[in-house]
Amino acid sequence: MPGYEYCKSAAGTTAILSPQRYEGINIFETSKADTIPFTGLKVKVGGNFEMEFQGRRNFNTATPLIKTGFTGNVNSLDKLTNGFDLPMANLNVDAQIADGIRMNLTIYLATRHHEDTWVKGGYIQFDKLLFLHSDVINNIMKSVTIKIGQNDIDYGDQHYRRSDGGNTIYNPFVENYIMDEFATEIGAEIYYHNKSGLFLMGGISNGELDPTVITSTKIDSATGQPNKFDAAFHGKIGFDRQVNQDFRFRVTGSFYTVNSDNSNTLFGGDRTGSHYFDVMENPAIASGTVISNENDYSAFSGRLNPGFSEELHTAMGNLFLKYKGLEFFGTAEEAKGRAITEVNERKATQYAADLIYRFPQGKENFWVGFRYNTVTALLQGFTSNITVNREAGSIGWFITKNIMAKAEYVNQDYQGYPSANILNGGNFHGAVLEASIGF
Repeated sequence: MPGYEYCKSAAGTTAILSPQRYEGINIFETSKADTIPFTGLKVKVGGNFEMEFQGRRNFNTATPLIKTGFTGNVNSLDKLTNGFDLPMANLNVDAQIADGIRMNLTIYLATRHHEDTWVKGGYIQFDKLLFLHSDVINNIMKSVTIKIGQNDIDYGDQHYRRSDGGNTIYNPFVENYIMDEFATEIGAEIYYHNKSGLFLMGGISNGELDPTVITSTKIDSATGQPNKFDAAFHGKIGFDRQVNQDFRFRVTGSFYTVNSDNSNTLFGGDRTGSHYFDVMENPAIASGTVISNENDYSAFSGRLNPGFSEELHTAMGNLFLKYKGLEFFGTAEEAKGRAITEVNERKATQYAADLIYRFPQGKENFWVGFRYNTVTALLQGFTSNITVNREAGSIGWFITKNIMAKAEYVNQDYQGYPSANILNGGNFHGAVLEASIGF
């Protein structure tokens, strides 16, 4: 079982201990490759650091609104200027603790949403169960992986490409999707890998980022009964194969479902925050917060959380194609759900497409890319759908395998919001420069 060395799989270069550098690009689930003998406990301590310089502008057409307790028009936007954003940093601990058993722990040292140090989560992964001394189980485990912990739920493929606090190495763009699918929940996942490239995964979790053992006193509006904390289930089926030296093909389908929850955060579980700062926020409301928490107030700038905190049923399809240096990554997603105060479900759909060209051939340490991302959703209390559209172009350079620099220009529009909503006629646009280190 590999320690912190890299190995080859049918899907390309992979690592049993997560590579926080260039080799981690386009790596999804870990491989079953077993090429390096286990020689004892090995621990890898690594980190990520990123910093940005932002130059964006914004506007809206919302009707001016005076709100009790605040000064001035709360539908006005922060006036933006060019400047540096708050840097973010992660600490990563990976350990090979036995033959076929590895552990991961990720810590957010400083992020926009939580300025203090927080544990993101961790898990233990079994690719062998030699301690059971069973030839039958050993043969089964040649194709099976088991992960247990409070970990990033494997719903969809985009979460393998997103920026995560200080770790922006895997993302060819600055920000994640408008509707950002990411949550760390307590649970387990079991994977089956076939040598053909087919794989299956089934998972169960508690459905919550912040678990509780206290009985709820809230009443579910749909059932009229006290709220229950049901288990959440998720799964994935996919095919990932390096067809030949030049062409890789990957297609997956995923689902996540929970009927009743304390507070589901699949679309709002990021404890680091957006990498677009203060783009559509109001200065009067921000000034009404504790000054040191002003970043917390607007932590998810540019994103949309549909608010499915009580019940959620969602599915995503992903297609990844790579021919030499040209990559395509596509996403189609449909989610239905509601909050505890709602009787009926609402719907949100998301589509996204990334087109990336990496060059020169054989090295691919430069890239140019374009992303289109759109979300249409019915939000709580709204009578009609809203739509958010984003176009982003990027260029980037891996100066070394651990040091990356990228520049992005983004344009994002808000459509269908009521005239009294701050996002009515909203738009932000502009450029950002980002430097990132991973090791």
